[in-house]
Amino acid sequence: MDKKKILVVGSGGREHVLCWKLASSPRISRVFCAPGNAGISQHAVCVSLEASDINGLVSFVKKEGIDITLVGPEAPLAEGLVDRFNEHGLAIFGPTKAAAEIEASKVFSKNLLTEAGIRTGAYKVFTEPDAAFDYIKNIVGVPIAIKADGLAAGKGVLLAHSLAEAEEAIDLILREKAFGKAGNRLIVEEFLTGEEASFMAITDGTTVLPLATSQDHKPVFDNDQGPNTGGMGAYSPAPVVSNALFDDIMDTVMRPTVEAMARAKRPYQGVLYGGLIIKDGMFDVLEFNCRFGDPEAQPILIRLRTDLMEIFEAALEGRLNEVKLEWDPRAAVCVVLASGGYPESYETGKVIHGLEKVAEMQDVMVFHAGTAKDGDRFITSGGRVLGVTALGNTVSEAIDLAYEAVGQISWEGMHYRRDIGQKALRYMTGAISTPVSPHPGSSAKVGIVMGSLSDKEVMEAARDILNEFSIACELRVASAHRSPELTASYARKAETRGIKVLIAGAGMAAHLAGSLAANTILPVIGVPVDNSALNGLDALLSTVQMPPGVPVATMAIGEAGAKNAALLALQILALEDQDLARKLKEYRETQAKKIEDVKLEIRN
Repeated sequence: MDKKKILVVGSGGREHVLCWKLASSPRISRVFCAPGNAGISQHAVCVSLEASDINGLVSFVKKEGIDITLVGPEAPLAEGLVDRFNEHGLAIFGPTKAAAEIEASKVFSKNLLTEAGIRTGAYKVFTEPDAAFDYIKNIVGVPIAIKADGLAAGKGVLLAHSLAEAEEAIDLILREKAFGKAGNRLIVEEFLTGEEASFMAITDGTTVLPLATSQDHKPVFDNDQGPNTGGMGAYSPAPVVSNALFDDIMDTVMRPTVEAMARAKRPYQGVLYGGLIIKDGMFDVLEFNCRFGDPEAQPILIRLRTDLMEIFEAALEGRLNEVKLEWDPRAAVCVVLASGGYPESYETGKVIHGLEKVAEMQDVMVFHAGTAKDGDRFITSGGRVLGVTALGNTVSEAIDLAYEAVGQISWEGMHYRRDIGQKALRYMTGAISTPVSPHPGSSAKVGIVMGSLSDKEVMEAARDILNEFSIACELRVASAHRSPELTASYARKAETRGIKVLIAGAGMAAHLAGSLAANTILPVIGVPVDNSALNGLDALLSTVQMPPGVPVATMAIGEAGAKNAALLALQILALEDQDLARKLKEYRETQAKKIEDVKLEIRN
């Protein structure tokens, strides 16, 4: 077997773990890294070429006779490094420029997800700051997620909990151009709550080979406080992803995404990284990345027992279906040590102490992200400096060992989070029950959707009836005209969340009920609301006049219609609930008795 020369492009902790792993492969004669860092130089030959120097990299690969090039960071992929290598007939692992747009443009990614029917939050795209703010202020409200369209080193997602924060985020992206060209457009996206997880897979364009699950920690401070960073730590596996959920993600996200990219004439080869948010056993896709996560790669690859070179070769040759991955059953935790002030301004050139002590520890590796050499001393040269990664029989043991190693390291201003892995521990202690099904029902059985907040007083009458029968419901604001994506998204997800019936209340050109019905097979009940000069007749006609194939049950105008909508919803639910059916009969009998009592009073 001829041994290969490998080039890894990049200079962070992700590239360090790749070089470290590849250096142990019997298939490889030599590992190079461009540009690398001081820590990487312990496992690879560092080359003075920036990841952005596409022409320089092509020349080096030809001159040195490199067999395969691996690209770590997203920027050179988005700039077309793979395309240039392909033009010269050079083997390279990673997506083309067109395929890398799945990370390079959130607008492209969201459109792809929507067209493919993959679960993701509702969104709207803006280029004008005033229009974006008006949409938030008058249509969707806060909290809300505001995202720069392009690459922003993991810092282009801003969460606004107030209108003031929303305006500040919009100004930062569109007016101040804090993220440069990446902020020429922004996305206003539905605020999704839950626990985030990273789901990565390697694909040759046909076969999708999943890696171990992991969870990143983006905010700079403990308890997920402070601004987002590139990542302050990670662990693998992530218990929030149950076995059933793992299979569901593969079937409904990862494979369909690769298929959708092929249909879009953007065949995808490389690492596909889905950023997910999970709640009550359900998930949505937050974003896609076109490369290994950093720092997630560190705890994932330290657990990988399969020869990494074997995987990359199979992917490049289109035979990934022949590869079976083997994993260390132990858990791994990575704690990132950062420069004080990161992710804002920070000082570099600080001498790092204690690395030699950690080198003597078993089951611990320190991956360098931002280091340089000053003589024989390691010094800081970036925001994220080191990734202290440890293995343990349990997550708890891995956490303890990682932080024991962290305790040996120091430099002036060193900062790190002290809660990496705690979310996983909550599953182990039973504070959170691990989801066992990908589709558990939510507590709400009826969804009440209003076209605007002005409809709330009328629609609360429906809620009160449902509450009287102890049937949980939820109230949402979504407009068929002003937020159509949000309306359609809510309808599509309702059934999988356990909703059984939808009630839609809207006035004037009331297309809300029809919009919901067009996106779900759940029964939809329309309530025309009287908020126009036509006293609700316009809303009544808009609701009742549905085309064939999109049925809507239409109630009377106003509060009486809202009450009847709730009662009809209860009758539908009672078809599968004998106890509820009994309560409804008792309710009818009580109503009849009240009429009889009135008659008696009149006679007397």
